[in-house]
Amino acid sequence: METVSPCLRQESLVHLLIAAAGSGRRMGADRNKLLLPLAGRCVIAWTLKAALAAKRISWIGIVGQEIDRAAMTSLMDAALPEVGARQVVWIQGGSTRQESVQLGLAALPPEAEHVLIHDGARCLVEPALFDRCADCVEAGQALIAATPVTDTIKRVDAEHRITTTPDRSELWAAQTPQGFNVEQLRRGHAEAMAQGWVVTDDASLFERLGWPVQVLDAGPSNIKVTTPFDLTVAEAVLQRRQAS
Repeated sequence: METVSPCLRQESLVHLLIAAAGSGRRMGADRNKLLLPLAGRCVIAWTLKAALAAKRISWIGIVGQEIDRAAMTSLMDAALPEVGARQVVWIQGGSTRQESVQLGLAALPPEAEHVLIHDGARCLVEPALFDRCADCVEAGQALIAATPVTDTIKRVDAEHRITTTPDRSELWAAQTPQGFNVEQLRRGHAEAMAQGWVVTDDASLFERLGWPVQVLDAGPSNIKVTTPFDLTVAEAVLQRRQAS
């Protein structure tokens, strides 16, 4: 994959879906990890704060589970002073991330042409990254935020024996936001449903269908909060940003 070239800024804005149906299993928590406290807010509050600070986002949908609805809507209400003319809405998700994105796409306003999809657990995302992704998707590119792999990666078999060592220069770690034309992404999900495909991100649908997807270098800090160690790292990064 190659990094995308700088994209020209367009006049219209894009819509954003935040996937918020996290769990606390790997975190060892008794609730959705997105609702855990982090540097004075909960995890997803930092994600929403960055989205609201982005200049290129016109509408935000938070896609989650019914068990978290009250907590999430309370969070959305608390963010009202930052919302301005934009709309932030709750969307009932499905049993899988793939199904939740489908429901999120169905809930987009009729005028939506381009959409960014972002994992709520990537709470260190910066507003500028949302804006860069928005510029590129409006320029006609399907894209994912990603970062070049710095570790040497080993492919192993069922007995944990090394089989190959892929060329690190060709490897990128996929992240979010991921950006797409709305109608094209809907067609991709419809085909996945018809074929019974199960994918872990939306770019994988485009790959299966032979549709091009570019990568945009997100930088080193756009980590996904999954474990207690990630929370510690995120806390340190946010404290440093607040201090500066």
